[in-house]
Amino acid sequence: MNITRIGLDLAKNVLQVHGVDERGKALLRKRLKRGEVVAFFARLSPCLIGMEACGSAHHWARELAALGHTVRLMAPQFVKPYVKANKSDARDAEAICEAVGRPSMRFVPVKTLEQQSVLSLHRARQGFVAARTAQANQIRGLLSEFGIVIAKGIRQIEGRVPEILEEAENGLCGMNRALFQRLFEHFRQLDRQVKQLEEQIHAWHREQVDSRRLAGIPGIGPLTASALTAAIGNAREFAHARQLAAWLGLVPRQASSGGKDRLLGISKRGDVYLRTLLIHRAPMRRRAGWRNWSIGATPMWRRWRWRTRTPGSSGRCWRMVGSINPATSARVCRRRPERAGSAPAAQPPSLPTQPSHHRLHRRFRA
Repeated sequence: MNITRIGLDLAKNVLQVHGVDERGKALLRKRLKRGEVVAFFARLSPCLIGMEACGSAHHWARELAALGHTVRLMAPQFVKPYVKANKSDARDAEAICEAVGRPSMRFVPVKTLEQQSVLSLHRARQGFVAARTAQANQIRGLLSEFGIVIAKGIRQIEGRVPEILEEAENGLCGMNRALFQRLFEHFRQLDRQVKQLEEQIHAWHREQVDSRRLAGIPGIGPLTASALTAAIGNAREFAHARQLAAWLGLVPRQASSGGKDRLLGISKRGDVYLRTLLIHRAPMRRRAGWRNWSIGATPMWRRWRWRTRTPGSSGRCWRMVGSINPATSARVCRRRPERAGSAPAAQPPSLPTQPSHHRLHRRFRA
């Protein structure tokens, strides 16, 4: 069998294979158990293998690439149009095999083991932060039932709960004090887990040249820089810097027809975690290093200060800044340091002095 292209449908235990020759004729349809995959592909001559970018896809891509095959990952929504009739594992594998051969298909870069390890730290930290917030809200809600109100904020819980437990005249009985003591200990344990993971992320950030260079951009700190570095990998995979903003879902959706351009809100495609970090840190950028960037004769920070006073425009303003940060990040990642192994001083990169106001308005309105 002269198989040149294979579609591999991934699953936990049983994987489906569909292979074709150079003319597109189906030569292989086979189901494989998880333990048989590596041995099966080791017997095949090197070929093109397509997979959907889903769970365990990067692991299998590294395993099969080590055997000499060329592996391409694709977003599932780009494969769906090639599924014929009803859904099944065999039809999914056939659709993947057909999609990977399209010359206009967009592929997902394969992440290294180090990239996945760092992103796992970020995901674990995100889970602990959500659990800590939920525990703080539970403590605040239960105390409010006894007439004790705590202000918003995680640090308010740390300072107020010990005082409430020590106060003898607040009306709490012994059973309630023991309960709140247990909940507060759980809260402190979650907070310790968050801080320990942040220390590991910061240690990795200090060792990476690209991550330290990204941290020099106003509005990007060690957490955002390390997450961007691990998620992007090779920034030269993007043809230009604006593609990174589109990849993160920070550009407008389009509903254009009949020669009339209609731009909607941001597309919200891509990684929600990265987009959240960029938008939440966007206000820091105006305070840190945007007073010298202008549109015409009006400084940009003055325009944004006016826009934030307009009802309903504050979020739009920070989404605008959040979409410029990834574009700047892509330019920084694509630019090599002057000396290998050394990072330049953490300073904001030079920005265009007079971008087109109308172009920015069309891109970021709605």
